[in-house]
Amino acid sequence: MNSFGGNWTEAKIEILVEYAFAYLTIMNKYASKYNWQLLYFDGFAGSGFITKGSEENRRVIIGATTRILDIFEPRSFDQYYFVEKDSDNAEELKNLTNSYNKTTYVVNEDCNKKIQSLGGFLDSPEGKNHKVLAYIDPCGMQLKWESLTALKKSNVDAWILVPTGMGVNRLLKNKGRISDAWIGKLEDFLGMSKEDILEHFYTTKQVLTLFGGEETVLMKEEKAIEKSAELYRKRLGELFSFVTDPYILKNSSNSIMFHFFMVSNNRNAVVIANDIIKKYNKL
Repeated sequence: MNSFGGNWTEAKIEILVEYAFAYLTIMNKYASKYNWQLLYFDGFAGSGFITKGSEENRRVIIGATTRILDIFEPRSFDQYYFVEKDSDNAEELKNLTNSYNKTTYVVNEDCNKKIQSLGGFLDSPEGKNHKVLAYIDPCGMQLKWESLTALKKSNVDAWILVPTGMGVNRLLKNKGRISDAWIGKLEDFLGMSKEDILEHFYTTKQVLTLFGGEETVLMKEEKAIEKSAELYRKRLGELFSFVTDPYILKNSSNSIMFHFFMVSNNRNAVVIANDIIKKYNKL
């Protein structure tokens, strides 16, 4: 069982489920007519349940897996594909999905490999009639940019959780003193070079040294979290025709933790998603 998240954990699942209902309602009108196969893809599926709170006040949130599998009306998805890297969680997930009389697959694998495989499948003759709703919900910066490029211009509506505060901002140390390992993570996550990352998030400034000389230092931009969200949204727009406004996930101290986007190559899909996001941002 996964242990993670605050109230926003529940909110992003509610957003996903509300969109899934709208998605399936629309697809129910056209899938049979055009012989479409509807696939649900979860890249970081977990165990199916999430624990939340302190030991004294712990409760269980029904995860996205169960909520999506519990949708029967207006119709279900034709296939469900769940990816989970942790072997214990994957085993729990298999037990859960086996209790449903639905076509489900649970794969104990790295999500990046399976996203790239999904992109290749959708680009093949066999995959052309598949429509996909994807949920890519990492707890950190495990998602690599090169993986998302495999979904470029495909028949995917994908919800993507971006760790702007929890991930990117924490690695952007003051004065650009970022270790090579962390720079590597930022490069993989953003799909950008070290030079471009530093140029985007830092400005140069001349400061006096102890003995009266001057040196050039890097100063981290203010509102780096917001800048990372804007940057990621722009980057998503290079892969997909349409990108939503973000649902902004904050902790109890009102600090931004994540931004939650939906991308699609269908304009109407993003209109629907934006209406849902707007409602939850007001809450």
